[in-house]
Amino acid sequence: MKLFKPTLVAVALLAVAGCSEGTKKEEAKAPVLPVLDTEIQKQAYGLGASIGSYMQRNLDEHDKLGLSLDKELIVRGFVDSINDKAVIEQEEIQALLKNLEQNMKSKQQELSVKEAKESLEGGLKFLEENAKKEGVQVTESGIQYSVLTESEGAKPVATDTVKVHYKGTFLNGETFDSSYDRGEPAVFPLNRVIRGWTEGVQLMSVGSKFKFTIPSDLAYGPNGNPPRIPGNSVLQFEIELLEIRNIESAPEVVEQPTAEK
Repeated sequence: MKLFKPTLVAVALLAVAGCSEGTKKEEAKAPVLPVLDTEIQKQAYGLGASIGSYMQRNLDEHDKLGLSLDKELIVRGFVDSINDKAVIEQEEIQALLKNLEQNMKSKQQELSVKEAKESLEGGLKFLEENAKKEGVQVTESGIQYSVLTESEGAKPVATDTVKVHYKGTFLNGETFDSSYDRGEPAVFPLNRVIRGWTEGVQLMSVGSKFKFTIPSDLAYGPNGNPPRIPGNSVLQFEIELLEIRNIESAPEVVEQPTAEK
């Protein structure tokens, strides 16, 4: 998560200062619409609206962590500053914002630890139940898989480069990565992805499609893969093995799967 800086706060308030002050003084009156007749006027307004939206997302994150900031005081600080009437010296402001950033990071760490613990407990329970489902097989390492499309083609080894289509989801069904959505298969050396992929794809024949449920210790472990993958996440992948390629002849690809190490 990106934390806002003092300069960003000041610029962002261009989008909200007028509305906030106007609402306070003229609550009974209809809002005065801005004049947007020219391209430069629209650009100015668009810039303020864009930064204001970014600012609001940051404030929402602060609220989530119990560090709510008073918008009226933010607006007041902005107005006082541009009028050279700030009641806090610049050095103190910098120290205050530094402390705010440190508090934010501390709260984020606490939340991350809590979510990782909950994810571990939920993942273990899910794996236990999923292993009992019909058609689910479990490897010695703990990978769970089911065959969606069977094939009699060749199987890769860890040192091969493979071409696959895949979709990765969390246990709640939310997709976090998909080559199907990008409209292009992924090509990568099989020994350069998470252990669950390296082991699992070797079970597949070209032309087959498997669904894998990969324990967190064979995926990204307790640290996860920020910002998309939380710590201790059990992940599910539907993988379609399209081709096995020689490493030397495999083309360079820009988009690698999330499962890459």
